Amino acid sequence: MQYPDMREYITFLFSMLDEFSTTEEKVSKKGRPQTYTDASLIVFYAVMTLKGITAMRAQQDYLFHHPLMLERCRLPACPSHVTLGRRYKALTPKLQTFTEYVATSRFAEAAGFLQEVVYEDKSLFKAAGPVWHQKDRRNGHLPKNLRGVDKTATWSKSGYHGWVYGYGLHLTGIRNGFPVMFHVLPANVNERKVLDAKKDRLLEKGVRCIITDNGYIDKKRQVAFAKDDVLLLTPKTTLVEANALLGADPLYTATQVRTWQAARKVAIEPVFDLLSKLLSITGAHKPLRIRGLAYVSTFLGIGTVLLQLAMLMNVRCELPTRNVTHIKTVFR
Repeated sequence: MQYPDMREYITFLFSMLDEFSTTEEKVSKKGRPQTYTDASLIVFYAVMTLKGITAMRAQQDYLFHHPLMLERCRLPACPSHVTLGRRYKALTPKLQTFTEYVATSRFAEAAGFLQEVVYEDKSLFKAAGPVWHQKDRRNGHLPKNLRGVDKTATWSKSGYHGWVYGYGLHLTGIRNGFPVMFHVLPANVNERKVLDAKKDRLLEKGVRCIITDNGYIDKKRQVAFAKDDVLLLTPKTTLVEANALLGADPLYTATQVRTWQAARKVAIEPVFDLLSKLLSITGAHKPLRIRGLAYVSTFLGIGTVLLQLAMLMNVRCELPTRNVTHIKTVFR
């Protein structure tokens, strides 16, 4: 059993990013070419996230006093805090595409991370700063003494934590907890609509069964997915119902269905706790340290990439798959 160091994590992340870049369409953009590549900034933001440095001025200051990190992250110079903030806000689409690429790459395949059967769930994260009470928010009234409120956050109710003012992380993962797709939206966005929006992407990836909780599914939605040979499975779906939806000879055994249903609580729900540990937001309601949907989306996206990195490296080094303690330790 070999424990990887910081350099090995960075090298491995760059190797995935380099292969990912070869799959992207080369689109010529007007204006000056980018001084700092997306790959370099993703690695740098990942390092800063593990170190718990989220403020852009603090990140710039860290680079200024640690020139070796410039070399490790392939940065030709120290970006200004304005550049760091601007690029950070715009990074979510790239992180989403990269996350999906990693999940279907040779790296995931070598680790045995296949996604024919996936699990879907949503978790709420409390917005940074004070809450904007629903009555005031609906009326567009911001009390004078309410400073630093996150105006893009919304209210939603969690079955575990009650009402939360913040954002929802919609995560798709496989049985061992490996994330394959993420979306970050204001807390009140309905998870059913997000699942519907993901449908085509999931079909492209060969997904044939999606296990969710009961809040995601109604009969109409189950039938719609079944038309594309995708089974939406809840803890209450019976084997007869599952095969009847697909309108064919039995495709799944009772053992398969029961196993997938039983695995849901360990396949997806604890993954949000792993992300919280990686992002150092383990307090009640998982309180965020940054404001605004664009920043929060990138922050949680970086956390998703870090979880992929940690789990793939764990498999390589024969460590427990869900061990996120080591990656945090080596970057502290």
